[in-house]
Amino acid sequence: MTANILFVDDEPNILEGFKRQLRKHVEIDTATSGEEGLKMLAVGGPYAVVISDMRMPQMNGSQFLARVRSASPDSVRMILSGQADMESTIAAVNEGHVFRFLTKPCSSEHLIDAVNSALRQYALVHAEKELLEKTLSGAVGVLTEILGMTNPGAYSRAARIQRHAEALADALGLPMPWELKLASMLSQLGCVALPADTLAKVYAGQTLSPDEQTMYTTHPALAGKLLAGVPRLEAVAEIVAGQGMQMDTSKLPAELASWDTKTLSTLLLNVASRLDDLLSGGLKPPEAIEKLRTAASQIPKPVLEALTRIPLDGSQTVTRLVGLKQLVPGMLLDEDVMSSKGIRLVPKDQEVTRTMLERLHSVAAGVGIVEPLRVTVRL
Repeated sequence: MTANILFVDDEPNILEGFKRQLRKHVEIDTATSGEEGLKMLAVGGPYAVVISDMRMPQMNGSQFLARVRSASPDSVRMILSGQADMESTIAAVNEGHVFRFLTKPCSSEHLIDAVNSALRQYALVHAEKELLEKTLSGAVGVLTEILGMTNPGAYSRAARIQRHAEALADALGLPMPWELKLASMLSQLGCVALPADTLAKVYAGQTLSPDEQTMYTTHPALAGKLLAGVPRLEAVAEIVAGQGMQMDTSKLPAELASWDTKTLSTLLLNVASRLDDLLSGGLKPPEAIEKLRTAASQIPKPVLEALTRIPLDGSQTVTRLVGLKQLVPGMLLDEDVMSSKGIRLVPKDQEVTRTMLERLHSVAAGVGIVEPLRVTVRL
């Protein structure tokens, strides 16, 4: 777990004093301005604790910590300042949601005690978040596997969108937010309410009628409504619903790492979903990227550039024949899986899951399945 600390103060001598007081206890990075602090947060973060002076040029402490809260909400934020007037205190609490407000001069004992309290708070928040992520991820995993059994096409598309979103985050040098991971897994949940023939046309890349297109474009909003009632999935519900909306990014910071998690996740899911629509419609990767570039000016330039660096041409995969015993979760079926009696058990393009494997092993023990199986493996 990250346990380093970022100190921001426009006086280098004070920063050196902080280092001397705390160097035996924690790892410390320093910055002499809010802008420099945000850059360090983007490159070296997340920080367990961020401590800032209040009065600094260009960006004061409450403004800086408000930006920190948006970019790294789990970081515990504190103010250490010689200017402890009521107005600045209120601003720090309301804008930066500070954990402690300390005044200069601050004794080493007092400062170390405050830092240790902040580290304990960070550990508590981090542990709760980790538990929440694992619990929700497990529940969503079961839900998506059920989706795969009832609607293989929707499941396959969600799996592709998730791979696109992960590849985009990786190409941008950003961590994959757990909210984005869950939202991409659940991105096609609303398709369960659409007519089967409409979905068949979508997955075959065929042109939809105006009425069918209207129905299809409502599935993200429907999924958002279904998920909104699940505790702790409210943000995921908004991200899922946002995959089909136009986004205005003109007023957002140029540095993507400083965006809040929900906005960044919504953008990446939006782009991943639209990219998959274009590729499923028969466009080659360069054609799909160019269409996004010309038709979607609201997509930030770094994201458009990242699209050119993600694997879309199959160069990162290999096709091979395997027996049922060698089939493992994560492989992609390159052909239909058939029973020995000629019944299609699983359609082509499905990603292998634990539930699918259990089902196939059960069928193999009964009527048998046709082997070997042709699969695509990502390298």
